[in-house]
Amino acid sequence: MSYADKLLIENLRDILQNGFWDTDYSVRPHWPDGTPAHTIKKFAMVNRYDLSKEFPVITVRKTAFKACIDEILWIWQKKSNNIRDLNSHFWDEWADENGSIGTAYGYQLGIRHSYPEGEFDQVDRVLFDLKNNPLSRRIMTNLYNHQDLQGMRLYPCAYGVTFNVTDKKLNAILHQRSQDMLMANNINVCQYAVLVHMFAQVSGLEAGELVHVVADAHIYDRHIPLVEEMLRNKPLPAPRFEIDTSVDDFYKFTVDSFKLIDYKYSEFNHKIPIAI
Repeated sequence: MSYADKLLIENLRDILQNGFWDTDYSVRPHWPDGTPAHTIKKFAMVNRYDLSKEFPVITVRKTAFKACIDEILWIWQKKSNNIRDLNSHFWDEWADENGSIGTAYGYQLGIRHSYPEGEFDQVDRVLFDLKNNPLSRRIMTNLYNHQDLQGMRLYPCAYGVTFNVTDKKLNAILHQRSQDMLMANNINVCQYAVLVHMFAQVSGLEAGELVHVVADAHIYDRHIPLVEEMLRNKPLPAPRFEIDTSVDDFYKFTVDSFKLIDYKYSEFNHKIPIAI
C-alpha cells in the first residue's frame, strides 16, 4: 500500500474507535436539509511524509490529482479569491453571486507588505528567502488574518505553512485548524506536497518532508458509512510522481507540469455529501 494509505487508514480507525462525539453540543455546520452536521473527532493529528521517497497520494479511493493542483495554483500562483478562475467546484458553496470567496485564501497571499529588502506578497517573500537566505527560520505564510475574517466566506482551514531548509532539502509544516478527513484530507496532503516540490525546484533545492498538523481531525456523521466502506477497499502501491524539470519560474508551472505515473486505485463510486 502507499504510505499515505497507511497513515489515512490509521487516522480514520483511531477517530472511529477513540474519537469524541459532539452530538451533545450545538454546532455551526449543517447539511443542505438544515440538519446539524455533527462529527466524531480527534485532537492534534500529526503525519509526516518523506517526499523524497514517495508521493503521498492514497489508493483506497481516487484523489482528483489535477483538480488538487488546479486549486493550489489558484490560491498560491494566481492568488485569486474568485471561483471563476478555478476549474473545479470545491468552492461553489462558499462563493457569492459574483464568484468571490471574499478576503480569504489567495486574497491574503497577494497582499503586499514592506520589508527591509523591499515590498513582497507572502509567496514572493518565500521565493526571495529560499533563494537568498535559505537557512532563515522565518520563512512562513499565514492566511488567518483576524482583521479580514469578517470578509471571508469561509475561515481558512489550511491556514499556515512553515518552510525550513536542511541540507539542501526543503521541508514544510502545513498547519490546519480543521479537517474533514473523508472529503479533504488527501486533497490537502497532495496539494502541499506538490507545492513543496514547486518551491524546491525553482529554488535549487530538493523536496524533503511534509509534516501535516491538524488541530481538529473529524469525520462527519453522514460520512461514517462511506468511511467504513472505504476502509474495506484494498490499498495499492503508490504511483510515481513526475514534475516538469524544465520549469525554473514558480509562476510558469501549470496543471500539466505534474503527473502521477501508473496511479491505480480502488473503486469508490459515491458522491460525498458536503456540510456547510
